[in-house]
Formats: sequence, structure tokens, C-alpha cells
Amino acid sequence: MLGVGAWKQRLPRDADLLPGRDQPVPLHNIHHISGRPLQGEFAGMEVVDVGLGCFWGAERKFWNLPGVYTTAVGYAGGGTPNPTYEEVCSGQTGHAEVVRVVYDPAQVDFTTVLKTFWESHDPTQGMRQGNDVGTQYRSAIYCRTQAQYEAALASRDAYQASLEASGYPPITTEIAYPAPAFYYAEDYHQQYLSKNPNGYCGLGGTGVSCAI
Repeated sequence: MLGVGAWKQRLPRDADLLPGRDQPVPLHNIHHISGRPLQGEFAGMEVVDVGLGCFWGAERKFWNLPGVYTTAVGYAGGGTPNPTYEEVCSGQTGHAEVVRVVYDPAQVDFTTVLKTFWESHDPTQGMRQGNDVGTQYRSAIYCRTQAQYEAALASRDAYQASLEASGYPPITTEIAYPAPAFYYAEDYHQQYLSKNPNGYCGLGGTGVSCAI
């Protein structure tokens, strides 16, 4: 029988997935910092969804990045439609906590987004990040274009070499294209550390520079 920690680090079987719901959770479509929309068509922008542990701290890494138009947090990579936070934390949806990064390619290139991603967490920890244990905390890059996918793979290989030289184990980051469905998280999670400046942030990078 699996212990509690081991069970939380195993993706659920299809038969064990929670059913979810037809309608998304309500969303106040305004970014708490910029006032820009969280969802929309975003003409001329590019979008990528990244998971690097608890999305409260992860989102701040990207809303502070020059050239990023807007950010939002949500759930992706699982099989339960329109899940709630409690359902994702149960380990029975298969989703990762992710940040949707909408960026202007004329102001910031994808390489910079990737560098921020790699250096902001430890991508070698599997189904956890620091003290946060569970499949929802896994490292992931969900790409929306072939070019993003190829760049993500190349950056992983480059960073792997740097990590190995510093004694780290292999990268466990999930890199996928096309990206799986993204479901926006509840309002209180959006820009959480702006609304709660002393709120929890469990992220910690490796200290190894990503030279891409």
C-alpha cells in the first residue's frame, strides 16, 4: 500500500479521475496589477503555460518580466474538466498548477521567458517543489507553437548540462506540444502575492544560471 507522500506523487489513472463540471469557475477578468484582461484573444501576443511549483509565487516571477502583457494562474495537464483548487490538491485530477504567460514577442523573446522559468525553481524534483509535495507541483512547459516546443527542448538540454556540472540529477520537466487544455483558477488565486504581499511562496531556484 502506498504511503500518503507516495500516493500524492503518482498521477491518477483515468478511472480514478474526478468528473469535474461543464462550466468554468467564475473569473473576474481583470489583472490585479495591470488592469489588463486575464483571458482574451490577445492578438499579436504569444502564450505559454508553465508549471514550476505553487502558482502563487510562480506567477510573480512572470508579471515582473518586461514584455509580459498579462499573467493568470490555472490548471493544466490533467483529465478533469474545469476543476476546483480543492479537487486539484486531492491528486485526482492529474493537473499541474500553472501560470499562463502572455507576452509580446516584439518586446521579450521566448528565450528570456524560458530562462526565467528554469532559474526560478528546481526542475529536477519530480512530483514536488521544495516542501510542496504532489503531482500538481510538477515542472512543466505546455507549448502553443512548434517553435516554442523546439526552443523549450533545446533550453532543457542546455540547462541539463549546467545542472549536471553542479551535481544535480536529471531534469524531470514535462514539455508538451500541443498544449493541453488550460482551466483558469479561482479569483482568489489570481495575482495572489499582489493581493497578499506576505503570502506563502515556496519557490527556490537551484542557483545555477541558465545560459541560453
